[in-house]
Amino acid sequence: MSRFRIQPHSRLHEWVAEENGYFRDEGLDYEFVTDSMMVSRGGYASVQTVDGGAPQVRSGAFESMEQGSACEINSACHWAVNMASSARHGRMWGHAYSVAPAGILVPPESPIRKPADLIGVPIGVGYHSGSHFSALQALHKILRPEEIELSFIGGTQDRLAAALDRKVPAVNVFSVDFSILSQQGFRNIVDTTFMIGHMVSNEARIEDVEKFFRAMKRAQKAIDLEPERYKHYLLKAIPERLHSIVDVTGFGPGERIVFEDYTREMYEQTHRWMESLQLFPDGQLGQAPYEVAVAL
Repeated sequence: MSRFRIQPHSRLHEWVAEENGYFRDEGLDYEFVTDSMMVSRGGYASVQTVDGGAPQVRSGAFESMEQGSACEINSACHWAVNMASSARHGRMWGHAYSVAPAGILVPPESPIRKPADLIGVPIGVGYHSGSHFSALQALHKILRPEEIELSFIGGTQDRLAAALDRKVPAVNVFSVDFSILSQQGFRNIVDTTFMIGHMVSNEARIEDVEKFFRAMKRAQKAIDLEPERYKHYLLKAIPERLHSIVDVTGFGPGERIVFEDYTREMYEQTHRWMESLQLFPDGQLGQAPYEVAVAL
């Protein structure tokens, strides 16, 4: 029987569960796998344009799930997981979701001071990823659609590098990257905190998924009780070249798992929103009903 493969999601929980033996206590035979494409999709951190700007990358979290996952469980924004599960590329776990602190940040020297100043300003996001959808959801309450300009930079490390190198005037980042830029003096102009879903592969055994989430629930309690004890694990989500300029002891705990159901209403409302904005072409737009797309 193959091992249960887990893709950590730039958060503390998996590492806390491993350190404290929660996976072992559940009898879960597991291993961690990494996917470098989730953090850099051939964007600014990998290949820069001739003029030194940030190349446009039209591939993101959804496309990674569409291509197939090398693990039994991973995480991405609930929009991408919702659409991928509706297209039967896996199933969304229906009994937990996460909330990640996020925001549209600008450099300390930027003249941008308030949300209205973002009109026509290129905002670095990841295509079909949490930063893409959360930027639209937040900004549609503030600006007209034609006033919003998004720049599809690539993965999380691409956006982080482009922001630090001042290659984009604003960037939408979450969790660890949000803390890094905040510590470097970047200002949060619009909060874009968003929900993250969990994608279960079609081959995963539900009993193993249940073991995983029982361990993660214990990990969440441990983090809530003593976050400072585990913050050093945040370095695993930070490029080594940046370790000398960050101090994770000053960071918040980041993403938090909520052990509540991702309901039919949540699934259908989210799907309708993506359809209304025509964010996916017909070839990617899934239509599987809740009871098929969500693992209950």
